[in-house]
Amino acid sequence: MDNTQVIELFQNRGMLEPGLQAELKSQLESSGKEIGELLTDYQVLSNKEDIWPIIAQELGTELFDLSTYVPPRQVLSMVPAGLARLHGALPLLVDENGLTVALSDPFNPQTIEDLRFALGQNVNQVIAPTDLIEAKLNTLYAGDQSDAMQEVLGQMAAEFSGKSASELEDEANAAPIVRYVDLVLFQAIREKASDIHFEPFENDFQIRYRVDGALYAMDPPPAHLALSIISRVKVMANLNIAEKRVPQDGRIVKKVGDHHVDMRVSSLPTTYGESVVLRVLDSSSVNLDLEALSLPEEIDSYIRETIEKPNGIFVVTGPTGAGKTTTLYAALRQINRVDTKLLTAEDPVEYDVDGIIQIPVNEAIDLTFARVLRAFLRQDPDKILVGEIRDLETAQIAIQASLTGHLVLSTLHTNDAAGAVTRLIDMGTEPFLVAASLEGVLAQRLVRRICPDCRADYEPNEATIAQLGLSANELGDKRFYTGVGCETCNGGGYRGRRGLFELLNMSDPIKELVTERAPSVVIKHKAIELGMNTLREDGLRNIYDGTTTIEEVLKYT
Repeated sequence: MDNTQVIELFQNRGMLEPGLQAELKSQLESSGKEIGELLTDYQVLSNKEDIWPIIAQELGTELFDLSTYVPPRQVLSMVPAGLARLHGALPLLVDENGLTVALSDPFNPQTIEDLRFALGQNVNQVIAPTDLIEAKLNTLYAGDQSDAMQEVLGQMAAEFSGKSASELEDEANAAPIVRYVDLVLFQAIREKASDIHFEPFENDFQIRYRVDGALYAMDPPPAHLALSIISRVKVMANLNIAEKRVPQDGRIVKKVGDHHVDMRVSSLPTTYGESVVLRVLDSSSVNLDLEALSLPEEIDSYIRETIEKPNGIFVVTGPTGAGKTTTLYAALRQINRVDTKLLTAEDPVEYDVDGIIQIPVNEAIDLTFARVLRAFLRQDPDKILVGEIRDLETAQIAIQASLTGHLVLSTLHTNDAAGAVTRLIDMGTEPFLVAASLEGVLAQRLVRRICPDCRADYEPNEATIAQLGLSANELGDKRFYTGVGCETCNGGGYRGRRGLFELLNMSDPIKELVTERAPSVVIKHKAIELGMNTLREDGLRNIYDGTTTIEEVLKYT
């Protein structure tokens, strides 16, 4: 449910005191409470369940009592599990007027239209508490996901057998194709995938999704349906399905349960058709708080102190997929207050954050980081986020902004924290300006966490220990762990990820080396001498406390 719409509904009905609307929206962002509970806290409602009759009245529909009602199995079978979960739709009953469903998001009319199209029949809506709808979906559809996928695969095979390639391309909007793509997207989102890959080959069609940095394969559909499936994805992303010779970029916004998931779509011509990759940006699966980053205490304190400064540059560095954007969003949310003007330039804007002005750069129309950053300086900002310092012009404007009373947060792509300093100089910026403006550099990586449900002791051999730069004598009684694989982690032994961090504090000795154009290795050695913990050392800490494995740390540090 869109909580903002509920607040506006209560405002329009005259049920909110002056000024309470803005306060409720702010509390929704910071408290994590559901809207009914929040309205009860502010004494707008006497009980959080009182919200549902008001919503039902507003939408002109019935409030359905789900507390004891169990939908008949034949009604449940009319809506496949994946489709039901994707739209947060619980089928309740069927009569001469069609199928009646309760929706977890009753304010989205497009959901009803999508269900009518996918099911090929009339669908009517009633209102019920969201938590009861979701509980019923989880109970009544438990274990049905794979059955739904096999059912729709069977429907596609039967309906499209014997059709030519040109005929199949025209089936992008056929109900079985629509249902299949929706199921693929839902399954990937449910598994918290960061990317979904649709890959055509000579004799087969592969669909894979990336979870915690590793790729997993889905059960493949028939290869001859690749064109229909890829065309369906392109239709959803508003791409030109007739154009298959050049890369295209688009966007899909999908309603999943009570929130929207943003997917950035990229198509690429290959030998056997178009490869399509979806980058999944699901803000509900990311905790954008500094506390959630599990930073070492000294780094957490340093970042909190740095982002409160009135000026300077703070850089987060690492390869693509290292969690840099998440760290910067968490920092921004920490200082997102009414007395602070925050502006961001991003490529793309990954998560919408209330209270922050966010601008997507678009190099196709010359809306570059440098151009946006230059415009920012005329917008009276306090703090600025630049998605990436890519070139000399952007670096120079960022330094200018920091030296004229603005705090600038940004990212670079380097292997370690010291490398970010020399990267800025290599771009052409003056070393003394880098030393004067740079407040600190945080290097980071993401490693997979050992699944807590199948974690077991592990005895590494001497060769593996040597790869860590240690000897058996140095280990003492330290223990090591691995994940043996279980149902919870799909047999992978890992579940979730956490960060490894390395903070370069721009102390006076470091600034002196920067001014002298010292190479990054010299800067790094000096920082270690002054007490900096490296990525490898933070990795060892996570190995010893049973968070991750030796293999993960060796892979990423």
